[in-house]
Amino acid sequence: MDRQSRVELSTSQVPAQDAFAYWREMICETFVQLAAAPVTAGPFAGRIEHVPVGALELSTVVAGGQVVRRTRSLIARGADEYLLASIQLRGRGRVEQDGRVAELTGGDMAFYDSTRPYTLRFDDDFRQLVVQVPKRELALRDTRALTARTLGPGPGQVVPAFFTSLAGAAKAGTATPLLPHALGLLSAAASFAARTEPAPDPARALVRERAVAFIRRNLADPRLDVDVVARACRVSRRTLYRVFAPGSVAREIRRIRLEQAREMLRAHPDRPVATIAARCGFDSESGFHRAFRAEFGTTPGGTRGQ
Repeated sequence: MDRQSRVELSTSQVPAQDAFAYWREMICETFVQLAAAPVTAGPFAGRIEHVPVGALELSTVVAGGQVVRRTRSLIARGADEYLLASIQLRGRGRVEQDGRVAELTGGDMAFYDSTRPYTLRFDDDFRQLVVQVPKRELALRDTRALTARTLGPGPGQVVPAFFTSLAGAAKAGTATPLLPHALGLLSAAASFAARTEPAPDPARALVRERAVAFIRRNLADPRLDVDVVARACRVSRRTLYRVFAPGSVAREIRRIRLEQAREMLRAHPDRPVATIAARCGFDSESGFHRAFRAEFGTTPGGTRGQ
């Protein structure tokens, strides 16, 4: 892709059966090397409007539900070093990096770093503005404290609004007056995100540690849920939700199950997939296949070949 001019890409340019494969090529060309998988079967459509603004690259992404991953193997293939920020314009999204998860709704913004693994997830149709800048352009040595965290009140309203306006001005060819402020504002937002991380609560950290240990010991039990974990840890459901963030307990159980299943698939290539699914608490092989593909973008059998 010529990064010096505005580019518009759309899956409408290819036959429907080739749409998602073309989409993978589109996002790799626009951003960095990425793996991606749709979250549901059926037709897929996506569109990207990409425009460079000085050292920045602004991309408006409109697409269907998907999971996008930046893996260690993909990182090793190139020397790209970017800081990216997703600004949610419509729908919901999730950014996962450095052990944190940022849930994005309309107007929310979160950073992620191309030099470490990350996951972006969209369960339904969405629209985002993605801001991308070479890390060398910013006065940031370590980004681990600022990734996968939404900005709070104040910056969380001003910064997304500025870059949304900048993207609109860039498409109209009138971005020049705003450009001098862009890098400074992005650096300030990143610094703010890093400073606002709260100190860990020792009591909550202990509950989380106990809960995760219990989940790992009882993965084979298909009845494992938030109530079972709460009783085992002698805390209320409400406390457990606060420890893991609202609504994320079931997701944590699912994630641990799938991670364990992936390890078992690689360690025991001759063991039947159905056996591994049952050992990890899935009550049906078909449900396991769907969950595994949604999480990792490949089938259980495909993982054994990696």
